[in-house]
Amino acid sequence: MRYSIKVLGAAAALAVGCVTGVGGGVAHADSVGADSLYAPSALVLTVGKGADAATAGVERAVVLSCAPKAGGSHPAADRACAEVRSVDGQFQQLVAAGAPGVVCTRIWDPVVVTADGVWKGQRVSWQHTFANPCMQNKAGGSVFAF
Repeated sequence: MRYSIKVLGAAAALAVGCVTGVGGGVAHADSVGADSLYAPSALVLTVGKGADAATAGVERAVVLSCAPKAGGSHPAADRACAEVRSVDGQFQQLVAAGAPGVVCTRIWDPVVVTADGVWKGQRVSWQHTFANPCMQNKAGGSVFAF
């Protein structure tokens, strides 16, 4: 009987400590971006072989962070951020233009590019499939040139 009273007392003390935060090690998460003047802009960019992102084998991936300054593992982060800013995060506009004068074969060897993350505080999940690597290179730009 004496043992069960001690166990109950210890359990009650532990419960009170957890609720009040005394000795319970309660962690509090800070809000993301609360101290920043810039909305977050960080993306994971991938290039893979396949017809769509769900089935493609990812060959390369980089992180592109654009706010407050360009960075991440992208080899040309400054240029890539400038290009994404120029279309206000509308990735389809980046691949729609294409380089004039470049001729590609019509061989089907699909390459899929993706952009996932946050652009100016808004969630981004985008993918585009090119018919082959030449068509990807024809789209030009440095965003997916890594």
